[in-house]
Amino acid sequence: MQSAEIARRFLAYFEAQGHTIVPSANLVADDPTLLFVVAGMQPFKPYLLGQQTPPFKRAADVQKCVRTLDIEEVGRTTRHGTFFQMLGNWSFGDYFKEGAIRFAWELITRSQADGGFGFPEDRLWPTVLHGDDETYAIWRDEIGVPESRIQRRGLADNYWHMGVAGPGGPCSEIYYDRGPEYGREGGPEVDEDRYLEFWNLVFMQDQLSEVRKKDDFDIDGPLPMKNVDTGMGLERMAALLQGVDNIYEIDTTYKILEQAAELTEQDYGTDQRSDVALRVVADHVRSAVMLIEDGVRPGNEGGSYVLRRLLRRSIRNLRLLSGAQRGGGASSGTGFMHELTETTIDAMGEQFPELRRDAANIHRVIDAEDAAFADTLRTGTAIFDVAVEETKRKHASLLTGAQAFQLHDTYGFPIDLTLEMAAEQGLQVDEEGFRRLMGEQRDRAKKDAREKKTGNADISVYASLLERAGKVTFTGYDMAEGEATVVGLLANGVPVNGATPGMEVAVVLDRTPFYAEGGGQLSDHGVIRTNGSGGPAEVQVTDVQTPLPGLVVHRGTVRYGEISTGSPAYAEIDVERRRATSRSHTATHLVHRALRGALGESAAQAGSENAPGRLRFDFTASGAVPITVLREVEDEVNRVLIDDLTVRAYHTSIDEARAMGALALFGEKYGTEVRIVEVGEYSRELCGGTHVARSGQLGLVKLLGEASIGSGVRRVEALVGIDAFRFLARESVLVNQLSEQLKARPEELPERISTVVTRLRDAERELTRLKSAQLLGASEQIAAAAENIDGVAFVAHRVPDGTDPDAIRTLALDIRSKIPVLRPTVVALIGAPADRPVVVIAVNEAGRGFGLSAGTLVSAAAKALGGGGGGKPDIAQGGGAPGAGPSEVNAAFGSIREALRDSSRTAG
Repeated sequence: MQSAEIARRFLAYFEAQGHTIVPSANLVADDPTLLFVVAGMQPFKPYLLGQQTPPFKRAADVQKCVRTLDIEEVGRTTRHGTFFQMLGNWSFGDYFKEGAIRFAWELITRSQADGGFGFPEDRLWPTVLHGDDETYAIWRDEIGVPESRIQRRGLADNYWHMGVAGPGGPCSEIYYDRGPEYGREGGPEVDEDRYLEFWNLVFMQDQLSEVRKKDDFDIDGPLPMKNVDTGMGLERMAALLQGVDNIYEIDTTYKILEQAAELTEQDYGTDQRSDVALRVVADHVRSAVMLIEDGVRPGNEGGSYVLRRLLRRSIRNLRLLSGAQRGGGASSGTGFMHELTETTIDAMGEQFPELRRDAANIHRVIDAEDAAFADTLRTGTAIFDVAVEETKRKHASLLTGAQAFQLHDTYGFPIDLTLEMAAEQGLQVDEEGFRRLMGEQRDRAKKDAREKKTGNADISVYASLLERAGKVTFTGYDMAEGEATVVGLLANGVPVNGATPGMEVAVVLDRTPFYAEGGGQLSDHGVIRTNGSGGPAEVQVTDVQTPLPGLVVHRGTVRYGEISTGSPAYAEIDVERRRATSRSHTATHLVHRALRGALGESAAQAGSENAPGRLRFDFTASGAVPITVLREVEDEVNRVLIDDLTVRAYHTSIDEARAMGALALFGEKYGTEVRIVEVGEYSRELCGGTHVARSGQLGLVKLLGEASIGSGVRRVEALVGIDAFRFLARESVLVNQLSEQLKARPEELPERISTVVTRLRDAERELTRLKSAQLLGASEQIAAAAENIDGVAFVAHRVPDGTDPDAIRTLALDIRSKIPVLRPTVVALIGAPADRPVVVIAVNEAGRGFGLSAGTLVSAAAKALGGGGGGKPDIAQGGGAPGAGPSEVNAAFGSIREALRDSSRTAG
């Protein structure tokens, strides 16, 4: 039975039992404390915690999950995987133990011909918690399972809680006996390899006040409402029903693994090392495709970093499997990722048709990362070699955590690649130091993202507020001001009853016209006025966020009076800011549509920011957009403005929206009902933002240009309305000034300026030539001033500021040639071609035989200048921080002298 059919049967059965079928939540978690959905219960967490009232009594779903805590174990074992799906049925105060057990037993034992899974009853073993006689009796008396196949287990196995204070309860797990060839008899408590757990039925009935560990907690009392939470792993279920040994051999994953083996000419099952690599590839590519579909893009922080790591582990394992040489040429990428992505989309497409619909976008993201990593391997390997050389020069055997972190953070090197390459050089890596630095970086990133949404408040504070006050009603589509009531007030992230002048506060109203930042649109600004028992008060609002769906939080400063909870309020937005932002948002839709028309449907939105009078639009593209295309896009958008088309917004179902051809943002989260914004017949998109009433209200759209912001992603920026007009007015003044100074008509300016620039460059080249000749004429004199440092001829010379770097390099080589070849020689020159110092070091052959390396010496010198550098043993170059003065230059020369003395002492 295929995976898609397992999911279909599960949902069909529970729908027939009166359950609401809930679509899988997006893999990107709504909870700002988590990166991804890691468990099937996560989207239902507010209901299970009693923070929100569920809209249904019964529900069933197939939830996508990604868990990467054990990523290092993926492939090494056949149990660990990063992407998985949880089949679950849920009861919120409806049926309890008897209903959950009866539903589970009926579905798994019903024949496949009748829509069930067809498990033989005599191979199923339930487990219950010690002391849970009620559940034991249901299995024995109502279901009819013999006592010999029902086992009682302890809290560690058969009690569920979230690891913190909250709901908990006993659970009953169902195991399948795979037969004596898999292990010993005696049931799950004897051998969990032979007896495989595939469904866990959790009966939430207790309120826990403190949790110390899995089997050590305090029960405060019963929950006010008993709930059922069940979880069945689709991948494990597929392994059982398909008669394979592990999750890597089920229909979906094995298609990818098999393709990877074929592409790399491997025979799966014959070599442990290649088997591990193939499993890593199959798991990671599948996870990456699902994450990209849900809107994640490769990057260096948070979930983006996780995706990049999955892709790069896949790419590197493919390179190892195919025998690609480390640090190869331009074609060092295997090119296999494109084909494996296609296989993954095909394997998962029956269950997730959106993968096929968005295949072009998914390919573009992965292809770009594949190409970028090939460049990373080339660049990072050179830096790695410098680090190895420096470590060996110091007779050390450990690459520092800082060096490994720099390779990762600056050059994108995965730590496992650094570990393997270091081992090849006979070195170890300070993994603890690396992971400490990584942890600090991730903590900073998570803290920044969390504080943006929560204002440094505990998310549980907002969850409690949402449950108590209910969802906030947004009135801003139709109103710019209106009456409301203050239902929540926070200061420094803590609930307060009142706030006085000067205090920074977060205000929650029961209804608001303020648009919260989202969908690329910046938030409204404005004021909230109250007139409570303490008299009139006003809060200046400068930011609006939604830390939880349905909760709108206004942040600002109390200007006067005392604002308090429960007070009537009057909320008023800054109308001019709203209008300017709305113009930008409508313009973004028009730019998006025009770009797709010019570049094709693959030019999909990858991000945006709609600010007052200005927009930023990111889109997928394989290369730079020609200036002629940008001009055509700009002309087309402004023609739409002239046509003064009606802008209309309305709600409909997601299926109807897709049937109408409305653009849905790739990876964005949508519910069953969506809002569509239309600009005449020209543009139609799913959007929750605010817009103008007619396209003519935009006035003017001026594209400023486009540039790359990452692999396969371009960014175009534009001005809208009065800001665009002011920009063009300034441009006109500038053109007039240039025309007057150059005595040329505006249309002649490009040619005239080109002529002037050419003459200037010719003059600069001649000046550089003369300076170089003058410098080279002094090389003999500079060489004659060489110091003797323990037998090494050392030349330290500062060249005049403004000297071209190539000239400095040429001078260093010329000075080196003026010293006898048999004498170990080091030439160090420092100059400032522009605002940053440059250091060039040249070492002759005798010096290299003496154990000296220009690459190592330049690193020490550049560090003293506040920068870094590297290069070959015979010549290397580095740079420093802006503004380096004589003291820093002297320190750089001093560091080289010290390194020469250290080398001499070591040699002696």
